[in-house]
Amino acid sequence: MQLKTILLIAAFAATIPAANWMIGNVGECIPQGPCLIPVGFGLDAPSGVLLVGLALVLRDWVHEAGGAKAALAAIGIGGLVSWLFAPPALVLASVLAFVIAELADLAVYAPLRAKRLWLAVLLSGIVGAAVDSAVFLWVAFGSLDFIAGQIVGKLWMTLIAAVVLAIGRMRSAA
Repeated sequence: MQLKTILLIAAFAATIPAANWMIGNVGECIPQGPCLIPVGFGLDAPSGVLLVGLALVLRDWVHEAGGAKAALAAIGIGGLVSWLFAPPALVLASVLAFVIAELADLAVYAPLRAKRLWLAVLLSGIVGAAVDSAVFLWVAFGSLDFIAGQIVGKLWMTLIAAVVLAIGRMRSAA
């Protein structure tokens, strides 16, 4: 495995404990609930949301650098890291949401990546964000109260990555 792939997998895995830590420590903390940050459009979301959005993009980059096997390995490593570093009250929600969302992201990304990479990143990010948000919020808190904010927060990272990729493709084509 190439060093670039290993570094991307490490960055991907590092987003998980960082996001879990943020949920309990950054933003306006609700008793017996998550800490919230504003994500735009008058919406709030649990504060780890931006790092989870970054994880969705990094998983796509792992796929580009090392192929589908590396992406699956990264998901497995990420699930293990999530299990080891999530606060006890969030372990099940964190692992389930992470693994299911990353597999959904991969299922959308893989068939689209050869045709339009920026579109693959965007659409897989939308699917991954929605799945991750619904699973995490339901399992962790028994509620979908913050789902809109969760999705918007995660999509900021996806949108940034898709724009960067589209600009890069246009420049390389010119």
